[in-house]
Amino acid sequence: MPSTIYDVTTWTISGSPGTTAYTDIGAIINNIIADVKVNQPNQASKPGAVVYIPPGDYSLKTRIVIDISYLQIKGSGHGFTSSSIRYNAGNTSSWYEIFPGGSRIRVENTDGNSEAILINRGGSPRLSSIELIDFCLDGVSFTPNQNSYRNGKIGIRSTSETDSLRIAGMGLVYLERGLVITGADALHITNNFIAECGSCVELVSSGQASMVNDNLIGAGPYGFSVFAEGHFGLIVSGNNIFPRGKSSVHLKNSTNNNISANRLHSFYSGMITMEGACYNNLISSNHFLRNRESFPPFQGVPNPQDDLFGLVQINGAGNTVVSNHFSFDVPSANIVPGGAKPTMVLVRSGDNNYVATNHTAANVPVNTVVLDGSTTNSKVLDCGSAAEFQYFTGATYGFRATP
Repeated sequence: MPSTIYDVTTWTISGSPGTTAYTDIGAIINNIIADVKVNQPNQASKPGAVVYIPPGDYSLKTRIVIDISYLQIKGSGHGFTSSSIRYNAGNTSSWYEIFPGGSRIRVENTDGNSEAILINRGGSPRLSSIELIDFCLDGVSFTPNQNSYRNGKIGIRSTSETDSLRIAGMGLVYLERGLVITGADALHITNNFIAECGSCVELVSSGQASMVNDNLIGAGPYGFSVFAEGHFGLIVSGNNIFPRGKSSVHLKNSTNNNISANRLHSFYSGMITMEGACYNNLISSNHFLRNRESFPPFQGVPNPQDDLFGLVQINGAGNTVVSNHFSFDVPSANIVPGGAKPTMVLVRSGDNNYVATNHTAANVPVNTVVLDGSTTNSKVLDCGSAAEFQYFTGATYGFRATP
């Protein structure tokens, strides 16, 4: 059997000698995948392949389409560096470097497609054991407004169901959407640097038994840092999620998930939001910091949610919010609506939600827990004083003030 290890810098396309990894790495990798298919026709023995991307700058003009299992595309460094700082710095002539490095792919699609990498295959079985590791997808520019977080580019998109997809050690920067994954089972997103993207991680449609852990993540003001729809058994843990996404973790119609031990920093409320029917989710041992936007180019961006929205907003039943730390440090003049007491946890709907042993440190008076009038059988224990607890007519609850 021919070698199953491919180096993009030495691969040539028959009939197109002028195409190299430096002129169009997408065309090169697609041709490598075609070669894997030709050389592994045996249904019972398809070990797959490794595609290696050495450190270097590569142009991607053609979308990479992955439609085989057991494929690893691997670089030698995620190469992340802040493009926002560069574009807002003015004169960078004295800087040591100004662009991302490592195994860097410039997403320059000229083929009419928005994705750098598309994972898609029909039929059975679903794609399995695809690994994207240790390289950089750089959207290059948000032309003409470098602070818009909009250029139509997507880093990695999976549109068919997958099993054990792994995305690790990647650097994603200046993409309108970093990861968009559909129908994932046992997905693992770990140890990545995904920032200065409009939205960073979007798990859409459905998914189960997946993990988003130990990442550095930060979205733009109109997008999500982590979004999960229709998910069951998702673990979001150990992440450092920093501003300025409109939501740090957003669950939609998701059940029996665990959001724990994350450090969350945001300029807006709605840091963890449950939308729709969200049941039996655990939010525990997270550190929340809500303060004011400090970077001048973004100080004029309006808050997507006001301060009554809740740093955590619960919709659904049987959810647990325990042992979290909330730090709130916003000048009173910047609280919206003016004169309001900001809300830390809002139980907006549902039955039998449990909020307990959370600690709040704030520079202004706050409501640590607020119950909407439609909520029933909520339990609020040791989360602040009676003056920091608010309920609306119709709510039923048990309450114990912090001793």
